[in-house]
Amino acid sequence: MEYQFEKLSVYQGAMELTESIYRETKDFPKEEMFGITSQIRRAAMSIALNIAEGKGRYHTKVFVQFLYAG
Repeated sequence: MEYQFEKLSVYQGAMELTESIYRETKDFPKEEMFGITSQIRRAAMSIALNIAEGKGRYHTKVFVQFLYAG
């Protein structure tokens, strides 16, 4: 099942960025897995998650707030 936010090019770009970040950070030192690696990955994923969560809101004004969250 496809949701409305999945059709947004900004969401698709955010997912591509997240995939790229995961690929680039997989070779980071293992001792950083719970440090900088985790932080970078969570930051990238939060972009797509904010878009998805905001799109589920009833008003455009609230959706825009999610896009500016950070």
